Amino acid sequence: MAETAPANEPPPAVQSSSLSGLLLYFLKLGTFGFGGPIALVGYMQRDLVDQRKWIAKQDYVEGLAFSQLSPGPLAAQLAMYLGWVRAGALGATLTGLAFVLPSFLMVFALAALYIRFGGMSWIEGAFYGISAAVIAIIARSAYKLTKLTLAKDALLWSIFAISAAFTAVTRKENVLLFLGSGMLVLLIRAFPRRIPTVILAITPWFVTGLSGPADRSTLMQILLYFTEAGAFVFGSGLAIVPFLREGVVDRFHWLNERQFLDSVAIAMITPGPVVITSGFIGYLVAGPFGACLASAGVFIPPFFFVVLLAPYYRKYGTNPKVKAFISGVTAAATGAIAGAVIILGRQAIKDFTTAAICAATLGVLLYTKKVPEPILILLAGILGVLLDRI
Repeated sequence: MAETAPANEPPPAVQSSSLSGLLLYFLKLGTFGFGGPIALVGYMQRDLVDQRKWIAKQDYVEGLAFSQLSPGPLAAQLAMYLGWVRAGALGATLTGLAFVLPSFLMVFALAALYIRFGGMSWIEGAFYGISAAVIAIIARSAYKLTKLTLAKDALLWSIFAISAAFTAVTRKENVLLFLGSGMLVLLIRAFPRRIPTVILAITPWFVTGLSGPADRSTLMQILLYFTEAGAFVFGSGLAIVPFLREGVVDRFHWLNERQFLDSVAIAMITPGPVVITSGFIGYLVAGPFGACLASAGVFIPPFFFVVLLAPYYRKYGTNPKVKAFISGVTAAATGAIAGAVIILGRQAIKDFTTAAICAATLGVLLYTKKVPEPILILLAGILGVLLDRI
């Protein structure tokens, strides 16, 4: 008769692994990891914790919580955190690069093709269908995020609704609304009794986007704006969509609505973190150098959050005051994503055909898990080309 393990048996020991092995894993995940941030963090748990046992479950859980509580893209920040657990600042740096580089190179190449062939009729037809499918994917992701972050919390749902309405009506995202939401939840939950030019010499091609060569001022704006996005966007990488739309389309007028929606679509059809759309946008605005600046800007803040704050998070992350503040910020950010669905939907869904594509995509996403998102986007693009020719 087999002996039963004692109830207090310690968890399985973590298997030893080389840093190079961890880097190869994140390089592969960044190359083939489709499905968005929720799927990517799930792959990390399955592969690194459950199967290979390279990462202790406690380290993974703490890393996931840290990434949810901090601004920046969820999956990329978790990858950096796990690299930090393995090899400190060097590990965070290398795992972050390994995870982000494949998708950056993909959008880099796609942006060059977009500029070169964007006017061809078949490209326009493909994005006619793809844009409608992307709206459905963002809507489904917003729905999943509300379930993940809001649960049945009436206060967070109220913040979510206000943020969604504000974003949809004003067509912009307000960082002060996020911070105010965080402070409100902090006061209510934690204090219930006291509510009160860069480079000067660059070849023209290296900084040339859709509107020609970018000047030094534009290059600096790209770096600063995308760094701001990486520092103030909480939760899923999709939270960056409304933030970027307000700046890229309304404030700086770098892209029009259609070009911005195409940029989001590119991020959806490539593996890796969704915020890699920043590289595509940067390329359209200021060529290859713009792509590098935008991508560096959006990933620099979460990198420093991991390297500088992870040790303190391990000590103070369970503090209810910290959790209360961030839960309010996250609720507001999730509401902004829902508002962005309305804004982008007005541009992408303009007739019966695009409405049908969006509805069909949303139906497949909600009622089956057997069709990957990139396949849905590819089918929508093909359908768009065919219907555009009729």
